Amino acid sequence: MSGLDARFEGKRGAFRLSAAISAPAGVVTALFGPSGAGKTSLLRAIAGLDRLAGSCRLGETVWQDDKTFMPPHRRRVGYVFQEASLFTHLTVRRNLVYGQRRAAAGDGAGFDEAVELLGLGPLLERAPVHLSGGERQRVALGRALLSQPELLLLDEPLSGLDHDTKNEILPYLEALLRRVNLPVLLVTHDIGEVERLADRLVLLRAGAVAGSGPLAEMLVGEAFDLRGARDAAAVLAGTIEGFDAADGLSSIAVGAARVLVVGQAGAPGTPVRLRIAARDVSLAVERPSPTSILNVFPVRVLAIEPAGEAEAVATLALGEQRLLARLTRRSVAHLGLKPGGAAFAQVKSVSLLAGGR
Repeated sequence: MSGLDARFEGKRGAFRLSAAISAPAGVVTALFGPSGAGKTSLLRAIAGLDRLAGSCRLGETVWQDDKTFMPPHRRRVGYVFQEASLFTHLTVRRNLVYGQRRAAAGDGAGFDEAVELLGLGPLLERAPVHLSGGERQRVALGRALLSQPELLLLDEPLSGLDHDTKNEILPYLEALLRRVNLPVLLVTHDIGEVERLADRLVLLRAGAVAGSGPLAEMLVGEAFDLRGARDAAAVLAGTIEGFDAADGLSSIAVGAARVLVVGQAGAPGTPVRLRIAARDVSLAVERPSPTSILNVFPVRVLAIEPAGEAEAVATLALGEQRLLARLTRRSVAHLGLKPGGAAFAQVKSVSLLAGGR
C-alpha cells in the first residue's frame, strides 16, 4: 500500500488553509492542534468533500492536481466522523454489509474478521437506536473497514464519548489500527489519544503546519507547545523481555535500558509503548544510593527550557530515545545542569500505553 501526499491552499470564509502533509502506509498520523487549526478542513479536502486549490496523490493515483479532480465517491476512503452516522432503519449487520456493497476486491478485512476484530457479534441484529455511543462507533469503524479503503480518515472518533466509554472502545481501535496496512489520518484534540494511537504527529496552527515528524521526537521537540505544560510527557518504544511473577514486574527493553513496570505487560518479544510524564522524572548528578525508585538511568542533558515562573523542563537522551524532566530552576542551578552534561534520571512512574506497531 502506498502513502498519501497532499497540499492545499484556499479559504473558507475568513479561514485560510495552507498546508502540505504526507502520511505513510501502515502508520497512524495524528493531526493535532487547537480548535480552528484546520484539522477537519484538511481531512475534508483530502476526501474531496471540499474543493480547494492544490494537489492530492495516493501512491501513483492522482486524486487532484491542476487538471484533475476525482469526485469523493471514486476515492477509496474510509471516513469515520465524531458521530457514527449509521443508517437508523438498518440493523448493525445490514449497516456493515452496506460498507461492503461498493468495496473493490482486495486483501482487506472480510465480514467475519471485522466482526471479531471489533467485538460486534452480539450486536449484529440490533438497531442503532439500541446501541451505546461506543458500540455505534465500533460499528462505524467496521463499516469503514469493510469498504476496503486505501486511506482511513478518523475525525475525532472518540471525542463524543465519556471517559469510561472511551476506555472501552480504545482497545478495539488499537486492534483495528494494527490490522490495517494503509495510511491513517487521525484528527484529535486529546494528547492522550495521540500518545496512545499515533506513530507520527502533524501540528497544525491557524491553517498551517507548524511541525511534523515521528511521535516520540515531536513530543519532546521545540515545535510542540505542550512540552512545558503540566501534563507534558515522553513516549518511548520498547520490547517486552519477561515477567517476574514473584515481584509482579515486567521488564521492558528500551534500547540498552531496562524499564520495570508493574503487572504482566504481555508475551516476551511484544513491542510496547511507554509513557513517562515529565513531572515523574527527577535528576541527580551522581548515581543515587539504594532507593525505592526502581527505574534509574544514565542520561545526557540535551536542553533546558524555562516553564513558568519557577520551573524548567529538561530534555534528556536515553540512548536514542528522549525523556522530559520537570524541575525547579533552583534545582537546575544547584545541580549545575547544563546541555551536554551527564545525569541520572529517576523515573517514579511508567505507564504502559499499548502495543507498538
